[in-house]
Amino acid sequence: MDYQSRERSPFSSAPAQSGALFDQGLRAHMLRIYNYMGLGLLVTGVVAMLVASVPALYVPIFGSPLKWLVMLAPLGFVMFLSFRIEAISGATAQTLFWAFCAVMGLSLASVFLVFTGTSIARAFFGAAAMFGAMSLYGYTTQRDLSQFGSFLMMGLIGVIIASIVNIFLGSSALQFAISIIGILVFVGLTAWDTQSIKLQYAEHHDDETRQKLAVMGALSLYLNFVNIFQLLLSLTGQQED
Repeated sequence: MDYQSRERSPFSSAPAQSGALFDQGLRAHMLRIYNYMGLGLLVTGVVAMLVASVPALYVPIFGSPLKWLVMLAPLGFVMFLSFRIEAISGATAQTLFWAFCAVMGLSLASVFLVFTGTSIARAFFGAAAMFGAMSLYGYTTQRDLSQFGSFLMMGLIGVIIASIVNIFLGSSALQFAISIIGILVFVGLTAWDTQSIKLQYAEHHDDETRQKLAVMGALSLYLNFVNIFQLLLSLTGQQED
């Protein structure tokens, strides 16, 4: 059901009432998504700071091959949720989302070991400002952003490939370019994903479907935010002495 095509004429009270109910449901749906995302970021931050502050936790992880498992585990969660979301319950999807956020905290603990607290705070608030502005744009704009989807996905693939190549090259110039382009890509994806999430909502969905849509929407926005944060930190962060 297209919310944009609903009649809002004052001479037709039934469609207007239906439109108001739809808008109310949409706002509640988006609020749930942002709440999931915000709580997910909180879980990630708490786990990351806890691990980084306890040598007995971070030394066994980052001082051994176990670090590769910690780094790749979040990708496994994302792939499982993406491909199995239809087969699992909403409660299971939500549980997996919280587990994913906690595992991301393990992976991001290294950030607190490498960069200063000031740099981390600056990158976080910078990412929050960019994310908030672009998500608001994606939610409010009447412009169809779907035309940019394929372009943004190609940019994302390019950033991933370049990042893998730079693991072996270790080029600071290439890393600088990756950070700049990556920020632009994920900022664009934030607006695109927000609009897509908004358009996926339908008032005839049952509670189970809405919950799973909320989890997947929160996951996509969470990933955009975390990537903007990491790229900003890579670009502007000051390392510990």
